[in-house]
Amino acid sequence: THTPSFTSHFILIFLLIWLITCRKMSESRMEFRLKNTPSDCIQSVKFGPSSSQFLLVASWDKSVRLFDVVNNNMRLQYQHSGPVLDCCFQDAVHAYSGGLDGQLKTFDLNTNTESVVGAHEAPIRCVEFCPEVNMVITGSWDSNVKLWDPRGPREVGTFQQPSKVYTMGLSGEKLVVGTLYRKVIVWDLRNMGFAQQRRESSLKYQTRCIQCFPNKQGYVVSSIEGRVAVEYLDPSPEVQKKKYAFKCHRLKEDGIEKIFPVNAISFHNGYNTFATGGSDGYVNIWDGFNKKRLCQFHRYPTSISSLCFSNDGNTLAIACSFMYEQEKIDPMPEDCIFIRRVTDQETKPK
Repeated sequence: THTPSFTSHFILIFLLIWLITCRKMSESRMEFRLKNTPSDCIQSVKFGPSSSQFLLVASWDKSVRLFDVVNNNMRLQYQHSGPVLDCCFQDAVHAYSGGLDGQLKTFDLNTNTESVVGAHEAPIRCVEFCPEVNMVITGSWDSNVKLWDPRGPREVGTFQQPSKVYTMGLSGEKLVVGTLYRKVIVWDLRNMGFAQQRRESSLKYQTRCIQCFPNKQGYVVSSIEGRVAVEYLDPSPEVQKKKYAFKCHRLKEDGIEKIFPVNAISFHNGYNTFATGGSDGYVNIWDGFNKKRLCQFHRYPTSISSLCFSNDGNTLAIACSFMYEQEKIDPMPEDCIFIRRVTDQETKPK
């Protein structure tokens, strides 16, 4: 019988090391970690409306930071008097943010000037800008959604929701609001006199995140119990038959299935596919229309707290922060943001 020589063993080991090194190098080219990120829970990451260079970051350390991800540096930061729960760009040079202090702030990124636009009676949980109607929208734990005209800037209306606002998704002029008790309300921002639809989430547990399909056909909702539902806005029975829910972000360890909250959803503007991030530390990309998972990235250091695709769909910002879903870990994982270049192979429907 032929026994492999020492030389052939050596060649095999060398090839294995070479393959591992190549893989690590290609991964590091595809993904890198941002410097100078916040030191407390990262609540929201948002790319600029027309560029994949600038990223806004809202955090529990009371700051909003602007990062230049191409050069991997922090360009500026401004402060709130409490933790910041959400932020958004209005355009390339104006940012809006809100949080536990209940104040909506605007910041001019060119002149480094800030001002308080107005306030809610309780913490602001969600901040969005809708270019179709040129309005900033805030959702609060005071059970109200407010619209703000950025030209003032000033408040133009307050609209009561069934209970605390947990999440909001925008689809053109349609606003989908997720509240406490699993309520989902669909509004038309052009006519806020009444709610277009009042629904209940098809998921049995607390709503964590809602995001809308770029093609305006529907929205995706996630819960604290490792499930995601794909819902359609058209109320006709024929279209409603297409809605479905699926399990995700679950891990089997020692024969026991552990179930994790799905904290973040972000859509690819071009392909209508979407990424989900869970407290299991994984990011998955899904083709919602064909009911397929397209890929899963490697495991990240801790829970995924926020996700955002750039407008062109080539870059994904991944925020990692321990979210106290379990007892305190020692040592506590660091808060960090990864910038990942994504390919058609990972995001395009097959």
